[in-house]
Amino acid sequence: MTGNANKLAAPFSVSGKTAIITGAGSGINLCFAELLLARGCNVVIADISLRPEAEALVLKHQNADTKPRAVFVETDVRSWPALSNMFNVAVIEFGGFDVFCPGAGVYEPHWSNFWHPPGSPESKDSIEGGRYALLDINLTHPIRSTQLAISYWLHPKVATKASSIPTREASPDNPKRIVHISSVAGQVPNFNAPLYAASKFAITGFVRSLARLEETDGIRVNAVAPGVVRTPLWTENPEKLINLDASQDGWVTPQEVAQAMLRCIEEDALVGGSILEVGKNRTRVVQAFNDSGPDRDPKNGLIARNVSKGTEMIFSWLKDATKWAVGRD
Repeated sequence: MTGNANKLAAPFSVSGKTAIITGAGSGINLCFAELLLARGCNVVIADISLRPEAEALVLKHQNADTKPRAVFVETDVRSWPALSNMFNVAVIEFGGFDVFCPGAGVYEPHWSNFWHPPGSPESKDSIEGGRYALLDINLTHPIRSTQLAISYWLHPKVATKASSIPTREASPDNPKRIVHISSVAGQVPNFNAPLYAASKFAITGFVRSLARLEETDGIRVNAVAPGVVRTPLWTENPEKLINLDASQDGWVTPQEVAQAMLRCIEEDALVGGSILEVGKNRTRVVQAFNDSGPDRDPKNGLIARNVSKGTEMIFSWLKDATKWAVGRD
Protein backbone atom coordinates (compact mmCIF):
# COMPACT_ATOMS: atom_id res chain seq x y z
CA MET A 1 0.00 0.00 0.00
CA THR A 2 1.11 3.50 -0.64
CA GLY A 3 1.54 5.70 2.40
CA ASN A 4 1.91 9.05 0.64
CA ALA A 5 -1.27 10.70 1.89
CA ASN A 6 -0.43 14.02 0.25
CA LYS A 7 -0.67 12.49 -3.22
CA LEU A 8 -3.77 10.35 -2.70
CA ALA A 9 -7.00 11.01 -4.54
CA ALA A 10 -9.52 13.63 -3.49
CA PRO A 11 -12.32 12.74 -1.01
CA PHE A 12 -14.89 10.45 -2.61
CA SER A 13 -18.66 10.06 -2.14
CA VAL A 14 -20.85 7.64 -4.10
CA SER A 15 -23.69 10.16 -4.24
CA GLY A 16 -24.32 11.20 -7.83
CA LYS A 17 -21.91 8.60 -9.18
CA THR A 18 -22.42 5.45 -11.30
CA ALA A 19 -21.30 1.94 -10.37
CA ILE A 20 -21.01 -1.35 -12.27
CA ILE A 21 -21.40 -4.50 -10.17
CA THR A 22 -21.04 -8.04 -11.49
CA GLY A 23 -22.93 -10.76 -9.66
CA ALA A 24 -25.49 -8.29 -8.28
CA GLY A 25 -28.42 -10.55 -9.09
CA SER A 26 -28.19 -11.99 -5.57
CA GLY A 27 -26.22 -12.16 -2.32
CA ILE A 28 -23.53 -9.72 -1.22
CA ASN A 29 -23.48 -7.84 -4.50
CA LEU A 30 -27.24 -7.32 -4.52
CA CYS A 31 -26.99 -5.83 -1.03
CA PHE A 32 -24.19 -3.60 -2.26
CA ALA A 33 -26.34 -2.46 -5.19
CA GLU A 34 -29.19 -1.66 -2.79
CA LEU A 35 -26.85 0.32 -0.55
CA LEU A 36 -25.42 2.35 -3.43
CA LEU A 37 -28.87 3.16 -4.80
CA ALA A 38 -29.94 4.28 -1.32
CA ARG A 39 -26.91 6.60 -1.33
CA GLY A 40 -27.89 8.18 -4.65
CA CYS A 41 -25.59 6.17 -6.92
CA ASN A 42 -26.70 4.75 -10.30
CA VAL A 43 -26.02 1.02 -10.67
CA VAL A 44 -25.41 -1.23 -13.65
CA ILE A 45 -26.22 -4.77 -12.50
CA ALA A 46 -24.32 -7.35 -14.58
CA ASP A 47 -25.27 -10.96 -13.99
CA ILE A 48 -26.53 -14.06 -15.78
CA SER A 49 -29.97 -13.64 -14.20
CA LEU A 50 -31.81 -11.87 -11.40
CA ARG A 51 -33.46 -13.31 -8.33
CA PRO A 52 -36.95 -11.92 -7.63
CA GLU A 53 -35.64 -9.39 -5.10
CA ALA A 54 -33.11 -8.13 -7.66
CA GLU A 55 -35.81 -7.90 -10.32
CA ALA A 56 -37.89 -5.79 -7.93
CA LEU A 57 -34.92 -3.51 -7.28
CA VAL A 58 -34.32 -2.92 -10.99
CA LEU A 59 -38.03 -2.38 -11.61
CA LYS A 60 -38.14 0.24 -8.87
CA HIS A 61 -35.22 2.19 -10.32
CA GLN A 62 -35.42 1.58 -14.06
CA ASN A 63 -37.43 4.59 -15.28
CA ALA A 64 -35.44 7.18 -17.17
CA ASP A 65 -36.88 9.90 -14.91
CA THR A 66 -35.86 8.04 -11.74
CA LYS A 67 -32.79 9.14 -9.81
CA PRO A 68 -30.74 7.15 -9.10
CA ARG A 69 -31.33 4.54 -11.80
CA ALA A 70 -30.60 0.82 -12.06
CA VAL A 71 -29.95 -0.98 -15.33
CA PHE A 72 -29.64 -4.74 -15.79
CA VAL A 73 -27.34 -6.17 -18.46
CA GLU A 74 -27.27 -9.94 -18.88
CA THR A 75 -23.63 -10.92 -18.45
CA ASP A 76 -21.74 -14.19 -18.34
CA VAL A 77 -18.52 -13.01 -16.70
CA ARG A 78 -16.58 -15.88 -18.32
CA SER A 79 -17.07 -14.13 -21.67
CA TRP A 80 -14.65 -11.27 -22.38
CA PRO A 81 -16.99 -9.76 -25.01
CA ALA A 82 -19.78 -9.79 -22.40
CA LEU A 83 -17.52 -7.93 -19.97
CA SER A 84 -16.77 -5.31 -22.63
CA ASN A 85 -20.49 -4.96 -23.32
CA MET A 86 -21.37 -4.13 -19.70
CA PHE A 87 -18.89 -1.25 -19.75
CA ASN A 88 -20.35 -0.03 -23.04
CA VAL A 89 -23.84 -0.12 -21.49
CA ALA A 90 -22.62 2.07 -18.61
CA VAL A 91 -21.19 4.58 -21.08
CA ILE A 92 -24.36 4.62 -23.21
CA GLU A 93 -26.77 4.86 -20.27
CA PHE A 94 -24.84 7.12 -17.90
CA GLY A 95 -21.95 8.62 -19.86
CA GLY A 96 -19.42 6.59 -17.89
CA PHE A 97 -18.90 5.09 -14.44
CA ASP A 98 -16.96 5.87 -11.28
CA VAL A 99 -17.10 2.66 -9.23
CA PHE A 100 -16.54 -0.92 -10.33
CA CYS A 101 -17.04 -4.12 -8.36
CA PRO A 102 -16.19 -7.43 -10.07
CA GLY A 103 -18.14 -9.29 -7.42
CA ALA A 104 -19.45 -12.39 -9.23
CA GLY A 105 -18.03 -15.56 -7.72
CA VAL A 106 -18.67 -19.20 -6.87
CA TYR A 107 -17.62 -21.27 -3.85
CA GLU A 108 -16.16 -24.59 -5.06
CA PRO A 109 -19.40 -25.93 -6.60
CA HIS A 110 -19.45 -29.59 -7.66
CA TRP A 111 -19.46 -28.54 -11.32
CA SER A 112 -16.04 -26.86 -11.00
CA ASN A 113 -14.31 -28.35 -7.98
CA PHE A 114 -10.81 -29.66 -7.29
CA TRP A 115 -12.30 -32.73 -5.62
CA HIS A 116 -14.53 -33.45 -8.64
CA PRO A 117 -11.96 -33.55 -11.46
CA PRO A 118 -12.86 -32.98 -15.12
CA GLY A 119 -14.43 -36.18 -16.41
CA SER A 120 -16.11 -37.06 -13.10
CA PRO A 121 -19.93 -37.23 -13.09
CA GLU A 122 -20.46 -33.92 -11.26
CA SER A 123 -17.89 -31.81 -13.11
CA LYS A 124 -18.81 -29.60 -16.03
CA ASP A 125 -15.16 -28.71 -16.68
CA SER A 126 -14.20 -30.33 -19.96
CA ILE A 127 -11.27 -32.73 -20.06
CA GLU A 128 -10.18 -31.03 -23.28
CA GLY A 129 -11.09 -27.54 -22.12
CA GLY A 130 -7.82 -26.56 -20.47
CA ARG A 131 -9.54 -24.42 -17.85
CA TYR A 132 -11.63 -24.45 -14.68
CA ALA A 133 -14.89 -22.49 -14.69
CA LEU A 134 -14.29 -21.48 -11.06
CA LEU A 135 -11.03 -19.76 -11.96
CA ASP A 136 -12.63 -18.11 -15.01
CA ILE A 137 -15.32 -16.66 -12.73
CA ASN A 138 -13.38 -15.94 -9.53
CA LEU A 139 -10.02 -14.87 -10.94
CA THR A 140 -9.84 -14.27 -14.68
CA HIS A 141 -13.05 -12.20 -14.74
CA PRO A 142 -11.91 -9.78 -11.98
CA ILE A 143 -8.49 -9.38 -13.58
CA ARG A 144 -9.77 -8.79 -17.12
CA SER A 145 -12.59 -6.50 -16.05
CA THR A 146 -10.19 -4.47 -13.89
CA GLN A 147 -8.05 -3.99 -17.00
CA LEU A 148 -11.13 -2.81 -18.90
CA ALA A 149 -12.19 -0.42 -16.14
CA ILE A 150 -8.74 1.18 -16.05
CA SER A 151 -8.77 1.43 -19.85
CA TYR A 152 -12.14 3.24 -19.85
CA TRP A 153 -11.01 5.62 -17.11
CA LEU A 154 -7.64 6.55 -18.59
CA HIS A 155 -8.85 6.61 -22.21
CA PRO A 156 -12.58 7.46 -21.98
CA LYS A 157 -15.07 6.61 -24.70
CA VAL A 158 -17.38 9.37 -25.89
CA ALA A 159 -20.90 8.77 -24.60
CA THR A 160 -23.84 8.63 -27.00
CA LYS A 161 -27.18 8.53 -25.20
CA ALA A 162 -25.71 10.48 -22.28
CA SER A 163 -23.53 12.67 -24.48
CA SER A 164 -24.27 15.78 -22.44
CA ILE A 165 -22.23 14.33 -19.56
CA PRO A 166 -18.59 15.44 -19.81
CA THR A 167 -16.02 12.65 -19.89
CA ARG A 168 -12.76 13.20 -17.99
CA GLU A 169 -9.77 10.97 -17.50
CA ALA A 170 -9.22 9.50 -14.05
CA SER A 171 -6.75 11.45 -11.92
CA PRO A 172 -6.20 12.27 -8.25
CA ASP A 173 -8.61 15.18 -8.83
CA ASN A 174 -11.13 12.90 -10.58
CA PRO A 175 -10.84 9.70 -8.50
CA LYS A 176 -12.29 6.28 -9.33
CA ARG A 177 -12.80 3.14 -7.28
CA ILE A 178 -12.53 -0.63 -7.75
CA VAL A 179 -13.52 -2.91 -4.88
CA HIS A 180 -12.87 -6.64 -5.17
CA ILE A 181 -14.23 -9.47 -3.06
CA SER A 182 -11.49 -11.62 -1.58
CA SER A 183 -12.12 -13.85 1.46
CA VAL A 184 -10.62 -15.09 4.70
CA ALA A 185 -9.96 -18.14 2.50
CA GLY A 186 -7.32 -15.94 0.90
CA GLN A 187 -5.42 -15.85 4.20
CA VAL A 188 -5.36 -19.44 5.47
CA PRO A 189 -5.11 -22.91 3.87
CA ASN A 190 -8.47 -24.43 2.91
CA PHE A 191 -8.24 -28.16 2.17
CA ASN A 192 -11.97 -28.42 1.51
CA ALA A 193 -12.02 -25.70 -1.16
CA PRO A 194 -8.53 -25.41 -2.67
CA LEU A 195 -9.55 -23.88 -6.01
CA TYR A 196 -11.63 -21.26 -4.22
CA ALA A 197 -8.78 -20.54 -1.80
CA ALA A 198 -6.30 -20.24 -4.67
CA SER A 199 -8.57 -17.73 -6.40
CA LYS A 200 -8.90 -15.61 -3.26
CA PHE A 201 -5.18 -15.70 -2.42
CA ALA A 202 -4.65 -14.51 -5.98
CA ILE A 203 -7.21 -11.70 -5.70
CA THR A 204 -5.55 -10.46 -2.51
CA GLY A 205 -2.15 -10.40 -4.21
CA PHE A 206 -3.60 -8.75 -7.32
CA VAL A 207 -5.24 -5.98 -5.30
CA ARG A 208 -2.11 -5.27 -3.27
CA SER A 209 -0.08 -5.15 -6.49
CA LEU A 210 -2.23 -2.32 -7.91
CA ALA A 211 -1.94 -0.07 -4.84
CA ARG A 212 0.16 2.58 -6.60
CA LEU A 213 -2.61 3.44 -9.05
CA GLU A 214 -4.32 5.62 -6.45
CA GLU A 215 -1.29 7.84 -6.07
CA THR A 216 -0.50 8.09 -9.78
CA ASP A 217 -3.94 8.10 -11.43
CA GLY A 218 -6.55 8.43 -8.67
CA ILE A 219 -7.74 4.83 -9.15
CA ARG A 220 -8.12 3.08 -5.81
CA VAL A 221 -8.15 -0.72 -5.96
CA ASN A 222 -8.89 -2.53 -2.71
CA ALA A 223 -10.93 -5.46 -1.42
CA VAL A 224 -13.09 -6.89 1.32
CA ALA A 225 -12.32 -10.32 2.78
CA PRO A 226 -15.52 -11.72 4.30
CA GLY A 227 -15.84 -14.77 6.49
CA VAL A 228 -18.90 -17.04 6.50
CA VAL A 229 -21.64 -14.97 4.87
CA ARG A 230 -25.33 -15.91 4.96
CA THR A 231 -25.90 -16.04 1.19
CA PRO A 232 -27.15 -18.74 -1.22
CA LEU A 233 -23.53 -19.84 -1.78
CA TRP A 234 -23.81 -21.37 1.69
CA THR A 235 -27.49 -21.69 2.54
CA GLU A 236 -28.47 -23.49 -0.68
CA ASN A 237 -25.60 -26.00 -0.60
CA PRO A 238 -26.02 -28.79 1.99
CA GLU A 239 -22.48 -30.07 1.39
CA LYS A 240 -21.22 -26.66 2.54
CA LEU A 241 -23.59 -26.37 5.50
CA ILE A 242 -22.22 -29.53 7.12
CA ASN A 243 -19.11 -27.48 7.94
CA LEU A 244 -21.16 -25.25 10.26
CA ASP A 245 -22.81 -25.68 13.62
CA ALA A 246 -25.90 -23.56 13.06
CA SER A 247 -26.61 -23.35 16.78
CA GLN A 248 -23.20 -21.90 17.68
CA ASP A 249 -21.35 -20.53 14.67
CA GLY A 250 -21.63 -16.87 13.76
CA TRP A 251 -22.84 -15.66 10.37
CA VAL A 252 -21.72 -12.50 8.65
CA THR A 253 -24.66 -10.76 6.99
CA PRO A 254 -24.39 -9.61 3.36
CA GLN A 255 -25.38 -6.15 4.59
CA GLU A 256 -22.26 -6.06 6.80
CA VAL A 257 -20.10 -6.90 3.78
CA ALA A 258 -21.85 -4.25 1.65
CA GLN A 259 -21.14 -1.62 4.31
CA ALA A 260 -17.48 -2.66 4.35
CA MET A 261 -17.37 -2.34 0.55
CA LEU A 262 -18.75 1.19 0.84
CA ARG A 263 -16.04 1.98 3.39
CA CYS A 264 -13.40 0.73 0.95
CA ILE A 265 -14.72 3.24 -1.57
CA GLU A 266 -15.23 6.27 0.64
CA GLU A 267 -12.93 6.11 3.68
CA ASP A 268 -9.66 8.01 3.34
CA ALA A 269 -7.77 5.54 5.53
CA LEU A 270 -8.55 2.52 3.33
CA VAL A 271 -6.03 3.45 0.66
CA GLY A 272 -5.26 1.46 -2.48
CA GLY A 273 -4.15 -2.09 -1.76
CA SER A 274 -6.10 -2.35 1.51
CA ILE A 275 -7.80 -5.64 2.37
CA LEU A 276 -10.66 -5.18 4.85
CA GLU A 277 -11.62 -8.40 6.65
CA VAL A 278 -15.32 -8.69 7.57
CA GLY A 279 -16.50 -10.88 10.44
CA LYS A 280 -19.66 -10.88 12.50
CA ASN A 281 -19.95 -7.35 13.95
CA ARG A 282 -16.26 -6.70 13.30
CA THR A 283 -13.80 -5.61 10.64
CA ARG A 284 -10.03 -5.27 10.52
CA VAL A 285 -7.41 -4.31 7.94
CA VAL A 286 -5.32 -7.34 6.93
CA GLN A 287 -1.63 -6.49 6.99
CA ALA A 288 0.53 -7.33 3.98
CA PHE A 289 3.34 -8.69 6.20
CA ASN A 290 3.33 -10.62 9.48
CA ASP A 291 -0.47 -10.58 9.76
CA SER A 292 -1.93 -12.55 12.67
CA GLY A 293 -4.65 -14.09 10.51
CA PRO A 294 -8.39 -14.24 11.09
CA ASP A 295 -9.92 -14.79 14.52
CA ARG A 296 -10.28 -18.56 15.10
CA ASP A 297 -13.44 -18.42 17.23
CA PRO A 298 -16.32 -19.71 15.04
CA LYS A 299 -18.74 -17.43 16.89
CA ASN A 300 -17.16 -14.44 15.14
CA GLY A 301 -18.16 -15.58 11.67
CA LEU A 302 -14.69 -16.03 10.18
CA ILE A 303 -14.10 -19.76 10.63
CA ALA A 304 -16.55 -22.71 10.45
CA ARG A 305 -16.59 -25.10 13.41
CA ASN A 306 -17.17 -28.44 11.68
CA VAL A 307 -14.74 -28.28 8.77
CA SER A 308 -13.57 -31.80 9.61
CA LYS A 309 -16.94 -33.17 8.46
CA GLY A 310 -16.39 -31.75 5.01
CA THR A 311 -12.85 -33.13 5.01
CA GLU A 312 -14.11 -36.63 5.82
CA MET A 313 -16.51 -36.42 2.88
CA ILE A 314 -13.65 -35.42 0.57
CA PHE A 315 -11.50 -38.39 1.63
CA SER A 316 -14.41 -40.67 0.76
CA TRP A 317 -14.57 -39.09 -2.70
CA LEU A 318 -10.86 -39.76 -3.23
CA LYS A 319 -11.53 -43.51 -2.91
CA ASP A 320 -14.27 -43.34 -5.57
CA ALA A 321 -12.94 -44.47 -8.95
CA THR A 322 -15.86 -42.88 -10.80
CA LYS A 323 -14.55 -39.52 -9.58
CA TRP A 324 -10.80 -39.98 -9.62
CA ALA A 325 -9.95 -42.70 -12.16
CA VAL A 326 -11.22 -40.48 -14.99
CA GLY A 327 -10.00 -37.82 -17.39
CA ARG A 328 -6.65 -39.49 -18.06
CA ASP A 329 -4.97 -40.59 -21.27
